[in-house]
Formats: sequence, C-alpha cells, structure tokens
Amino acid sequence: MKSPFVSTLVPNEPVTAQFLVLSKEIRQKRTGEPYLALHLADRTGEIEAKMWDNVIEVMHTFDRDHFVKVKGLPQFYNNRSQFVIHRLRRLQDHEVEFSDYFPCSERDPGEMFDELRTIIAGIGNVHLRSLLELIFADAEFCELYKIAPAAKTIHHACRGGLLEHVLSLCALSKLVGHHYSKVDLGLLLTGVILHDIGKIEELTYERSFGYSSEGQLLGHIVLGVRLIASKLERLPDFPPKLRALVEHMLISHHGELEFGSPKVPLFPEALLLHHLDNLDSKMNAMRTVLDHNRQTEGAFTGWVPSLERVLLHTDRYLNAATVPQAEAPEQNPAREQGAIHVEQNPEPEREVPPPARPHPISERKPDPPRPPANTLLAEKLQAVLGDRK
Repeated sequence: MKSPFVSTLVPNEPVTAQFLVLSKEIRQKRTGEPYLALHLADRTGEIEAKMWDNVIEVMHTFDRDHFVKVKGLPQFYNNRSQFVIHRLRRLQDHEVEFSDYFPCSERDPGEMFDELRTIIAGIGNVHLRSLLELIFADAEFCELYKIAPAAKTIHHACRGGLLEHVLSLCALSKLVGHHYSKVDLGLLLTGVILHDIGKIEELTYERSFGYSSEGQLLGHIVLGVRLIASKLERLPDFPPKLRALVEHMLISHHGELEFGSPKVPLFPEALLLHHLDNLDSKMNAMRTVLDHNRQTEGAFTGWVPSLERVLLHTDRYLNAATVPQAEAPEQNPAREQGAIHVEQNPEPEREVPPPARPHPISERKPDPPRPPANTLLAEKLQAVLGDRK
C-alpha cells in the first residue's frame, strides 16, 4: 500500500509520495521559462501541485493518467492545499497498486448491486419491472454499472458512485413517496434507477474520470433515452403512454431548461425525482468537501466552485470559544515571483448550474422618476411661479 495519501499530508513537512496525474499544463513564467501546473490524486482525494524549477528535464516524460513519484512540500495557499514539487519521476504501471489511486465507494459494489436487484423485484408494475430486468440482464452492462461514478467531480465522484447515488435516491423515494398521497412509487423508483443510466457511456473511468466523445457530443440524458429505446424494441407490449412518462422523467430530471433539461418536470413523480436528485448530489458534494478539508484552519473552508460558496465546519464553529475573522492569505513563499498565473478558483465543472435567471419584468422594481427636462418653457414657468411667491 502506498504512503502517504493525500488525506495524510502535513503542511510544511517535506515528503516523498506517489500520485496519479489528473491534469497537466505547461505554462510560462514572465521570464519565459516553463513551469508545471498539475492536479494529483489518490483514492483519498486530490491536491493542486506546482513545479517551478528543473521543469525542462521532466515536463515531457509523463502525461495525464500517468503515475508519478514526487518529492516536495505540502502547504496551504489561500486556505487551499497545494503541493510544491522539487523532484518528479514517472512510475510504470507495475510499480503501483491501482486500488491505491482511484476513489471508491465505501460500500461493497456486489452488496449494493444485490440491493438494487431486490428493489427492482419489488416494483409492482409488470411493465416497468420487465424493462428494468431486461436492462440489468446484460452482464457486461452490469459490470460497468457497478463501477461507474455518478459524476466526474461534483458528487459521488468515485468508483461505484453511480450505484451508491441511485440506492440513496431509492431510500429517499420510499420516505417521500409514502408522505405524499397518490404518488406512484413504482414509477418514481424506475425514474430514479434510470435517470443517470446514460453516464455509463458519457463518462470514462478506467483511470481518472473524464468524458467520452459521445458524452461530450450528446450528454447522459440523450444517451440514456437512446439506451432505453433500444431495450423497449424488445418489449412490444410496453404501453406507449407509460413509455412517455419514463422518458419524460429522464429528460426533465435536471429540473430547468438552463440546467440541461429539454423539459421541466410536468407531473409529481418527475418533480420529486428532480428535487431528490438535487438534494442527494448537493449533500454528497458538501460532505465530501468538508471531509477533505480537515487540514485547513478555522471554521470555514476556502471557496468551493462547485457549490459557489464557502462551507462551515459546524463542529469547529460550535466548539471554538471565539471564531476569529479570516485573515488575508499570506503570499505564497514558494511561488516564483515571475510566474504569470496561479489558479485560485478553477473553472467549475460542467454540471455546475449557471447563474440564476433575471427576475421577470413583472417582478422588477420600477425605474426612479426622471427629473423634468430643462427646457425654455420650463424655465419661464419657473420664473412666473417664483414671482408669485
């Protein structure tokens, strides 16, 4: 087993460690010399890394998805972890244990898949159950489903993350579905199980997580609808209207047109799917950030682009006698003075919702009244009125 892991790095303590390269950029200092901007990872988390010196000798010896051995100094910069690399060497695949480098669900994938099969077997509608059983009768598909992440980075971004996310939504659906009358729980569970099924083809996850060519071109909603359509060809007795409901749940589960849904939810089960999906993904994203931010000082994390806010460690906040105001970050002592750019807020991933829409015209405040125009007639009228006072 490799050591240390990202989660155990101690700021300002030099270390030699091995990581997977998630991204690599060769940039220029103002002097024209190159430097490296990397994202490194193992199964416990990710860390930004910069290499300022001796770059020319190593910058073409490795690439994204390669393993590297690095010697350097972990530190905090703007309340974010950063690794300053002094030396770097590419590792060959036989030198590493793959399980040390890829984040995995804490639950056993076989156990989770058995739980999913039990849920499918309990769906009362014979047509919906037949569709699900046909989809999960494909052994090759099932093996991919067991290890697929639910997203590249935003939420449940780990091997088995999709299955973990779906089971969490099934549990929420049973709680909420029984709370509201006339909710078709079988239809809701079917939508839950199928809503992200296109991510099997949208994402790549043999090593680091990314997007396939079809994922970039079509997205998981289109890929999911296409997969279901191919299975429904083998179920000629499937009711057309029920098919439309299932397809609507897939294409509306992002909730808003701006968030990538071709349609907004138009019936209760579709609306519940959207809100439960949003709730589960946001809670997982928040918990993941807080768990991986244990090394930072103070009650607040740094800026979290995916959630567009800083987060609060409530345990630190409640247990601290006083919570000092956050101080301005010190200048990074390891940063080369001539460097052009150090990313502090990397661009959010594609799943981050866009800014809110402007208020409708009916909700906008009226413009303040304009002062009267300074015309010749107005001046004469003002003079006449002034004489009468």
